[in-house]
Order: sequence, then C-alpha cells, then structure tokens
Amino acid sequence: MALNIKPLSDRVLIEPVAAETQTASGIFIPDTAKEKPQKGTVVAVGNGNKDHDMTVKVGDSVLYGKYAGTELKLEGKDYLIMREDDILAVI
Repeated sequence: MALNIKPLSDRVLIEPVAAETQTASGIFIPDTAKEKPQKGTVVAVGNGNKDHDMTVKVGDSVLYGKYAGTELKLEGKDYLIMREDDILAVI
C-alpha cells in the first residue's frame, strides 16, 4: 500500500529497520535495552529547494544519526521525517 504523503522541500520520509531482538551469540535483548535503529529505507522524498538538489531516492537504504528526525506514526507503522542533510550515508 502506497503512502499518501509527500515531504516538503529537502525532507525525506524514512522507515526505520526493526531493532535487533537477539545478539549474534543468541542472547535475547529486552525492550528496555534496545538501541534506536540508525538504518532505514527511504519511502518518500521531497523536491529539494533552489539551493539543494535531492541526492537520495525512494528505495535507498540509508544510515542516519541516532537522534535525527521527527518520529511519526502513519497507518500503524513508525516513520521518521528528516532533512536530507541528517542522512549520513547511502548503503
């Protein structure tokens, strides 16, 4: 199902990857000890502005800062909306 949302200017809508629930050695991580994910998939991209063309596109996997963006919930899923400048890398 496609989202009916279009970020403005140089903003990007990202769906974060789910946090790990188990370590590589098999230990389960409780909810209180989980870290915020810093990786996600671009869901929607704004048009940019006169000084800045957008470099990411829908479907890109990206890394972003731990406290970057604004959290929002749409259609039962968690998303982040942030400026493209808050994205650290495309992977």
